[in-house]
Amino acid sequence: MIKPVTSKWKRYYMNGELKIFSGSANQPLAREISGKLRLKLGDCLIDRFSDGEIRIKINENVRGTDTFIIQPTFPPADNLMELLMLIDAARRASARRITAVIPYFGYSRQERKDQPRVPISAKLVANLITTAGADRVLTLDLHAEAIQGFFDIPVDHLYAMPVIIDYISRLKLRDLVVVAPDTGGANRARAFAKRLGPNVPLAFIDKRRPMANQVEVLNVVGDVSGKHCLIVDDILDTGRTLTKVAEILKKNGARDIYASATHPVLSGNAVECLERSSIKRLVTTNTIPLAANRTCPKVVVLSIARLLSDAINRIHNEKSVSSLFV
Repeated sequence: MIKPVTSKWKRYYMNGELKIFSGSANQPLAREISGKLRLKLGDCLIDRFSDGEIRIKINENVRGTDTFIIQPTFPPADNLMELLMLIDAARRASARRITAVIPYFGYSRQERKDQPRVPISAKLVANLITTAGADRVLTLDLHAEAIQGFFDIPVDHLYAMPVIIDYISRLKLRDLVVVAPDTGGANRARAFAKRLGPNVPLAFIDKRRPMANQVEVLNVVGDVSGKHCLIVDDILDTGRTLTKVAEILKKNGARDIYASATHPVLSGNAVECLERSSIKRLVTTNTIPLAANRTCPKVVVLSIARLLSDAINRIHNEKSVSSLFV
């Protein structure tokens, strides 16, 4: 006689046992996520052969399991290779379902063919992840929402906005204006302004970019004089855009300037630029781990482990994830 499935064991019958593995890119975040789910992080070997090739081995049984692999794909490209090889190893070990958890989706700024003879790298990476054997992708604050359509598998696209807004709200800033660093970020800034309060105004910067990683700021559209400003962006790379925006806001009479960016890439001399800038505080998240030499007193790092662990739990138990999207 077959016994009915009780609630205690229901999750194991739906998609198999939940297991979480991590590449080497951001293991502190992976450990925090698994801790919130009251699970032990899966045992896997990530090593290198003498010639530098990556060596991957999953050291425990994953047959029939619901496997989540946590790995942001910021540079170097080895992080992407680790993700692909972990997915392939889990697929060949007969995992029932494989979800790639990508807190930061690398190459997302190359999502369109804006010049002759250039690749659409974000689409290429999406193809690689799908071909490796991922059944689903969970990611956070894509540079362009259209990237979700590059995948032929389900994509759960979360936003760090609730985590950042909770911190900004506790600062109790009066006369706050949310600023988009360019017209392309207006929708993101508008969403922030709406969540921060019904009367929080919006401004944006009219700018031109003559070449990659160089910005020429033209003017401010909106009233920022005598107001606290919150610059909202998704990726902080060289910091030049952010510091130039802060500079022009100050010239237009802004008071204290705050900034938020979900993904702290902080390449080159970004930290030095931030320290010299008029930005009072930068609020970011731990999608990318910050080494001791890539931070400063102005930087506040918030954890998105709770957000991702809630999403993993909902996906595993076949529950709606839409409540986490806002």
